[in-house]
Amino acid sequence: MQTSTRTSLLLKRSLASVWHPCTQMKQHERLPLVPVARGSGCWLYDADGRRYLDAISSWWVNVFGHCHPHINAAVADQLGRLEHVLLAGFTHEPVVELSERLARAAGGALGHCFYASDGASAVEIALKMSFHYWRNCGNPAKTRFVSLAGSYHGETLGALAVTDVGLFKNVYAPLVMSSTQVASPDWRLAEKGESARDYAVRSAAALERHLERHHGETAAFIVEPLVQGAGGMAMHDAEYLRQARNLCDRYRVHLIADEIMTGFGRTGTFFAVDQAGITPDFLCLSKGITGGYLPLSVVLARDIVYQAFYDDDVARGFLHSHSYTGNPLACRAALATLDLFDEERVIESNRARSARLTTAARAIAKHPRVRNFRNTGMIWAFEVETGDANFARRFFSSALERELLLRPLGNTVYFMPPYVIGAEEIELLASRTVALLDALPGA
Repeated sequence: MQTSTRTSLLLKRSLASVWHPCTQMKQHERLPLVPVARGSGCWLYDADGRRYLDAISSWWVNVFGHCHPHINAAVADQLGRLEHVLLAGFTHEPVVELSERLARAAGGALGHCFYASDGASAVEIALKMSFHYWRNCGNPAKTRFVSLAGSYHGETLGALAVTDVGLFKNVYAPLVMSSTQVASPDWRLAEKGESARDYAVRSAAALERHLERHHGETAAFIVEPLVQGAGGMAMHDAEYLRQARNLCDRYRVHLIADEIMTGFGRTGTFFAVDQAGITPDFLCLSKGITGGYLPLSVVLARDIVYQAFYDDDVARGFLHSHSYTGNPLACRAALATLDLFDEERVIESNRARSARLTTAARAIAKHPRVRNFRNTGMIWAFEVETGDANFARRFFSSALERELLLRPLGNTVYFMPPYVIGAEEIELLASRTVALLDALPGA
């Protein structure tokens, strides 16, 4: 691929000035950065005009495609009104309306939205709220947290404590508080002949055994509902969530639903917990909340939690803060995103879109190098049988050559496209992925 002089200069400037996330920077001596100049719908275009189908929604955030006119217009309108104001002692229309609409979307059982800028920060807030709630209620011994084996909840220190992915966590172990992990309901771990639901019930028994012994010191159980994302797109039956809700109620432990990735229609319902018919004590949201436009996250909590902080004593209040909490521009982007869900019957349309992509991917599922092809809503994943320790990087590079943005997690390849992906784009994604698999060494 030819690169212009101007683009080459931009890449050199980026390497000289930007520390890129989740990256061993030395790899860019051999793997060039992609200089994106613009986006439209499902496509990204680099500075030299090459295009890439954004099959992972730019790290799972872009639900309605790039440069959507409705979201563009909403942000532009807000820019002419109010760009930002501190939310301590002040308020504004976008944050109030967004809080009201999110509470309605959660069925009215959760409210009083607390805002931050990213998913890890939302998890930190939920963990701190849970701990502080029990302290305010006279249970200071409830200081510990439980999560699933293979879970991922972010990379700040509190979120790392409940994360179980060694690549992100191990080096920082001396800085991180301890937590407990219980068996994941990932259906790939089920025994032969055991259904996903039966395995979910069996996995919930491990949570029950832990809580039976340790509920007196446990503040909360945190879970990624239906799909454990960065841990390898591990999918489980909704029965696990029902069992977890019952256990948390029985043992007086909070249930935190980390829907940073699974929320906003990604699993086939607006929130993943909707498929279990449950309400968590805390609901963490981010990523798709603004349609992929601006950083924003939020924690919705039950009213009983809010009331435990409502007091004349300042020290009993929740004094956590972020400078850009409830930013009006981000809130308007989120409101515009909710408009699209309401006006375009997105959840219903996605069912047909999901079925179309699953059908198109039949050749992938049957490929001799593929294992555990699976689908939940608008998420597809499969493992590639390979002995190549550098598989993820090489597959990513090969996919770019075929106009696909795919970023494997180890040997797990996944699709998580924007909800505007069309029939031709679906066929292109499926057929070129098959070509990638066919081109693997030893295929």
